[in-house]
Amino acid sequence: MNPNFPAFKRLITNPILFKIFIFQKLSAAFWAGLSIAHFDEKTCVVRVKYSWFSQNPFRSIYFAVEAMAAEMSAGMLAFGQVYKRDPAVSMLVEKVEATFTKKATGVVHFTCEDGLAFKAAVEEALVNNSGSKLVSKSVGTNSAGQQVAEFTISWTFKAKN
Repeated sequence: MNPNFPAFKRLITNPILFKIFIFQKLSAAFWAGLSIAHFDEKTCVVRVKYSWFSQNPFRSIYFAVEAMAAEMSAGMLAFGQVYKRDPAVSMLVEKVEATFTKKATGVVHFTCEDGLAFKAAVEEALVNNSGSKLVSKSVGTNSAGQQVAEFTISWTFKAKN
């Protein structure tokens, strides 16, 4: 595991520091009202609520806001593994695929449980000059526990020289 992961976890799980972090690094997520509901080395859960800013004309959460929450749930796990690495490791979203199964209203939680896979992918990128790739999954569920969307996000990692 990244020796700096605990410091990143403290940053992400502190509500005030998290707001500052996303305002600086992910300003659209800040304005959309995304928040972290759970974060550890294995799992990240991002919360998004239907609101004036996140709505579409059909009275549900706009698909782009759902995509932002899904990407954040996986991206925080990835970022936790590259945070303050020496040598630094770059990460990039290569591809996103989505399936929308139910209208997203109210509060939706996007969950990614690929933390250990992100750890392995970053470790591989540190020893492999050509980098590594990982396909992660984030599932969005409403307050009734029903799936509203599923995202598959392909990531690439490469150690910087």
